[in-house]
Amino acid sequence: MNLTAAHRAAVRFTADGLVPVIAQQHDSGEVLMMAWMNREALEETLATGKACYWSRSRGRLWRKGESSGQTQKVLALRLDCDGDTLLLLVDQTGVACHTGRRSCFFNEVGPTGEVTAISAPLVSPEALYGQEGQPHR
Repeated sequence: MNLTAAHRAAVRFTADGLVPVIAQQHDSGEVLMMAWMNREALEETLATGKACYWSRSRGRLWRKGESSGQTQKVLALRLDCDGDTLLLLVDQTGVACHTGRRSCFFNEVGPTGEVTAISAPLVSPEALYGQEGQPHR
């Protein structure tokens, strides 16, 4: 995947050096998750074709699937019109959410404000991460 120097310069990072990233399944259009990248994570993603994010809670690079095996192969990277949000079109292996669900967007807010989980976990967090359970992002 190649992003020219001009396009790299067009990415508008926050004051904290981060840019929000949406990961979307390339063939179904399903929105899988939202995460953050810093410049180093973006460069690694471009170089390897595998999603690498910045974990704000861990304070380090987070290579998607490094502990769970649930990886994202990046097929395309898009910038929004302002350059302040990225969209990754990915081929997701397994589940994207640390709760064991396919997508992180499984809570639906109803007309009266009630929140309902509209999908069940496909795999337990313990099966993904061992005894540590759900990692912090």
